[in-house]
Formats: sequence, C-alpha cells, structure tokens
Amino acid sequence: MASVESQRNGSAQHNMHAVEKAFRDDQGIAMRIYAGVSFAVEVIVFVVRVYASWFYGMYRFFVPPEPKSVRGEIILITGSGHGMGREMALQFAALGGIVVCVDINASTNKDTVELIKENKGKAYGYQCDVTDRSAISELGDRIRKEVGEVDILVNNAGIMPCKPFLEQDEREIRATFEINVMSHLWLLQMFLPSMMKRNHGHIVALSSMAGLVGLRNLVPYCGTKSAVKGIMEALHEELREDKVTDYSGIKFTTVYPYIVDTGLCKNPKIKFPSFMKIVSPRDAAESIIDAVRREYTDASIPRFLFYTNNHCRIYPREVATHIKDFLDSGLEAH
Repeated sequence: MASVESQRNGSAQHNMHAVEKAFRDDQGIAMRIYAGVSFAVEVIVFVVRVYASWFYGMYRFFVPPEPKSVRGEIILITGSGHGMGREMALQFAALGGIVVCVDINASTNKDTVELIKENKGKAYGYQCDVTDRSAISELGDRIRKEVGEVDILVNNAGIMPCKPFLEQDEREIRATFEINVMSHLWLLQMFLPSMMKRNHGHIVALSSMAGLVGLRNLVPYCGTKSAVKGIMEALHEELREDKVTDYSGIKFTTVYPYIVDTGLCKNPKIKFPSFMKIVSPRDAAESIIDAVRREYTDASIPRFLFYTNNHCRIYPREVATHIKDFLDSGLEAH
C-alpha cells in the first residue's frame, strides 16, 4: 500500500511539474510575443515621427513661422560696439527690445547706445572683458539690478586672426579661444540659470561657415567656431533631455555667416562675387534677427549655405574638395 501511495504522489508531482513547465513555456512565448509587438509598435511610432517631422520641416521651409515679438524683452548683445553687434542692437531696439550693449571698447559701445536713444529706443551700455569670468559675474549683478533679467543672450563678440597656422603665436591662439569660445561658456553660466528658473529665454550664438568647412589661414578660428556649434547643440540636448523640469521655453539659434563686411575680413577671395557676395553688417543683422524671431535652430548667411553644406557631407570628401576648389573662395592672409 505504501508503495502504491508513493507512486501516486510521484505521479502527482510529475504532473504538477509538467503543468508548471507548460505554464512557463506558454508564459515565455507570451512574453516574447509581447516584446516583439512592443518593439514593432515602437518602430512604427519612430518612423511616423521621423516622416511627420520631415514633412513638417519641409512645410516650414516654404511657409516660415510667424516672427515672435521681442517688445519689452531684455536683449544682451556682446561686441555691440561695431559691425553686426551694433546693427543687431539698433534693429532689436527698433522692434521694441530693451538692449543691453556689452563691449570691451567703451567709446564705440557708447556710440551704439546713443544711436539707439536718438531713435527713441531703450538701451544700456556696459564695458566688460568677456573673457574675464569675475568681470562677467559683476556684470550680471549690475544688469539684474539696473535693467532686469536677460531674456535673449546674443554671444556675438569674436576675433579672427587670419594667417597661416604656423605663423600664429601663442598669444593670438589663446586670445582667439578665450574670446570666441570661453566667453560663451562664462556668459551662459551667468545668464542661463535665470532663464531655466523662468522657463523663458533665447540663446543666440555666432558661429561661422568656417565652423562647418575648414579654411586655410583660419585654423584656430575654424576650431573655435566649430566649438561654438558643439556647445549649442550639447546644451540644447542637455535641457531637452532633462526628465525633471520642462525647459521647452528656452530656444537656441546658432548662426553661420559666410563673409560679412565688418572689417575682420580684410582680404576676401571670391571667385563668383555675384553668387557668393560679401554681406553688409546691416543685412546680416536683419537675417539673424529674423532667424531669432522665427526660432530657427540653425541659420546661415546666405541661408542656402547651411543646407548646401549638409547636402555635400553625404558625398565622399573628394567631392566636397572639388566643389571648394571650383568656388575658390576664402580669405588671404593679412
């Protein structure tokens, strides 16, 4: 009897194990099916988003968004004493913005402020070495007390030594990186926290087509402008991917001018001047402000160059080299 009972128990346990195994097998199959369906849905959503964004981008290319108002916005512009900086200051003020002019040259910066006030605009002038982090900290405190929180930061100040790389000394190279790159970081650390707290603001950075395409006689300069592009893209992603706070109210615009007649380009070389003409500071400023008001992420001057460069990147490097040689444009050493 005991033997029969043990056989029955063994048989029951065996059946139970078989049921459990079948259940596990069925469960495993179900999980695999669920994972496969989930992945397929994820892929479909991804493809739909990509194509929707592509078609929306094409639509916006032909039907640009309406420009936003900058009336009453506090707009800080570095390098406002001359060139594009001055023209941007004048045009932003004409649109009703409160312009904060910052330049190391107190005299020319004062002229910009006076020009704005003569045209019934609102402007404040500050002398500052934007490569000095402590000076920027003091500047930020003064602006908050005397004007208010900055809404639009335009990192425009820059220099462009133009000579063969091996002829550039340590002082020139360090100055190029301090002004063209480090000043962006110090100003961002000063004014970005307030924008993040309010979820409102716009960062504008002047890169260059030389930050996308390497040019002779501008090796360190090309490096700095490429760095500006990287900083802007990385900072945008850092805020976009924040899982705790929404920073969608902070916009970014990186500008890639070609050759602008600001005095920095002393010996331009242009094979087809009617096609690749030198742009005046006024026209360049107008294009930049339009890009800011329409909240474009990237904008080149002329506009087609940015898209042309991206298109050329899909080809072997030799093709882009042939195109550059054909256009035969750039800057001679000076």
